Amino acid sequence: MTTPSASGQNTDDSQVRLDRLSGIAQRLLEGCAARGATQAEVSCNEDSGLAVNVRMGEVETVEATRDRGIAVTVYFGQRKGSASTADMRDDSLEATVAQACAIATFTEADPASGLADAELMASTQREFDSWHPWDLDAAQAIDIALACEQAGRDLDARIANSDGASVNSSTSISVYANSHGFLGRERGTHHSIGCALIAGEGDGMQRDSWYSLALASSDLDSAQAIGRIAAQRTLARMQPRQLPTGRVPVLFASEMARSLIGSYLGAVSGGALYRKASFLLDSVGTRVFPEWFGIQELPFLSRGLRSASFDGEGVATREAPLVEGGVVQRYVLGSYSARKLGLVTTANAGGVHNLQVNANAGDLDSMMRGMGRGLLVTELMGQGINPITGDYSRGAAGFWVEDGRIAYPVDGITIAGNLKQMFTAIEAVGSDIDPRSHIRTGSILVGDMTVAGTG
Repeated sequence: MTTPSASGQNTDDSQVRLDRLSGIAQRLLEGCAARGATQAEVSCNEDSGLAVNVRMGEVETVEATRDRGIAVTVYFGQRKGSASTADMRDDSLEATVAQACAIATFTEADPASGLADAELMASTQREFDSWHPWDLDAAQAIDIALACEQAGRDLDARIANSDGASVNSSTSISVYANSHGFLGRERGTHHSIGCALIAGEGDGMQRDSWYSLALASSDLDSAQAIGRIAAQRTLARMQPRQLPTGRVPVLFASEMARSLIGSYLGAVSGGALYRKASFLLDSVGTRVFPEWFGIQELPFLSRGLRSASFDGEGVATREAPLVEGGVVQRYVLGSYSARKLGLVTTANAGGVHNLQVNANAGDLDSMMRGMGRGLLVTELMGQGINPITGDYSRGAAGFWVEDGRIAYPVDGITIAGNLKQMFTAIEAVGSDIDPRSHIRTGSILVGDMTVAGTG
């Protein structure tokens, strides 16, 4: 449901609403059992948000949203049926249960279907300082966005245009319950301020952006600072050059480096593995990265962007390595994919929770000095990754580095390699962690890649 305006949040009724959703979930489970379901699970959520966009000093959009949903899944043996609704009235909820049960009568039995095992359910739950509603109305959000854009436009006369500035604030509460007797409650907030600016004219125009994201508005960078950084990044890209084709070291800035870790996660995820659509089949116990390299999953971080006591199936999360000493320790599995592979869930139904990539180097400047000569990538374009072979080819832009310092901006280039070889060729991970992602990594230096340019 979308409404034309937003108002600040002066009272916190999240626990009352969680109580209401918990009661609905319990009633739905009882209804599933009454209709003969051998297992059932229910997810309930309520979300609200405010989004403001401005451009060139004018308001473009103001949107307030309030959404809610109920999803019911039932199992009759190993036959599965699912149905959902946004209507909380009793007759609609009863009809949703009936529909899920009816659908199950038409599905084939799947040996891998069913709830996660009962003994794996989380026995304790806690919050992780993730609930910080922002008492923000539309007028205040507009003022923040305008100040952000204006600070960037004022920095330099060459900032001739803008793609706009935005302010976003959202809250989410959710309940997951199943017929094992598990009921989990979560609540969280997300806030962001961003700005994208354009410098130059005609064929010489360049665009770049910056944003800040946090669970608490007090952790956001100031609107003025975000606008100035966006302007500085845009100006730094003026008068770019291309590069001749060759093989050079490539340093992925931290906000780009997390995409490499994301490609690794995709390759070790259960869905890709049981479909045999991964270049890392049967990789547990094998060395994929250098000996010093490691990735830890840390689901219990205070104010972590993906902290949780339980996963999407109620399974207790735990701190555990994904990669240690460069060796793959485990895959990323929910219960369905685990059964398909003859393994046990890793409590990753719904994704991973706060990954930390080990650093063995300093900040970006020290990494450039260590690289000496090569390409610093600050933007990636396209999705040129083959998940089966690991072949990698993406458009890129950034800066050419000589003698350990930025020499000039570059664009119109392609970087290419194979992810397996790229992972083994990682020479350094920086300490300059980008805090705006649940994948917490610094810049990553790959010692040798093909850069395709003008010749």
